[in-house]
Amino acid sequence: MSVVTGLQLAMLRLVIFVSVACVVVNAWATGMVSQQCMECICKKENKGNCRDQGCVMDKGSLSCGFFQIKENYWIDCGRPGAGWKTCASDRQCASQCVQTYMAEWIGKAGCSRTCESYARAHNGGPQGCKRSSTIGYWNDLKKQPGCASVK
Repeated sequence: MSVVTGLQLAMLRLVIFVSVACVVVNAWATGMVSQQCMECICKKENKGNCRDQGCVMDKGSLSCGFFQIKENYWIDCGRPGAGWKTCASDRQCASQCVQTYMAEWIGKAGCSRTCESYARAHNGGPQGCKRSSTIGYWNDLKKQPGCASVK
C-alpha cells in the first residue's frame, strides 16, 4: 500500500477545488427556471451550441449574448450588471436576467410554471406563453440536443 505524500494530497485538494469551481462558474443563476430549461433556451438561441455569440440583428433590433437578450428585455429584468451588452455576454448575469424576467412576468401573464411557458415568454414577451406565434419556437427548442424531454 502506498503512502500519500503531503504534495500529492495538496495536488488532490487543488484538483477537487478547481473541479468544483468550474461547475459553479458554468452553472446558470437559480430561480424558477430549471437549469435544463435555461440550457435549452440558450441552445435554441445559439443554433444548438450554448455560447455567447455576441450581438446579431434580429427583427430590426440587436439581440445579444447567451440568450440573445434585447435591450428592452434587459430593462424589464431590472438592468443588471454593467450594461445591456455586457450582461447579455456574461453567463451568470444573463441567466439572472432571464430568471428575474420570468419571476416578474409569468405570474402576471397567467402562464404556467413550465419550461414551455418560460421559453415562449422569452421569445414572445410577457404574454408570449399565450401567443400562437411562439409555438414554433417551443417546438424548435425541443429539437435541440438534450432538450426533447424538457418540462
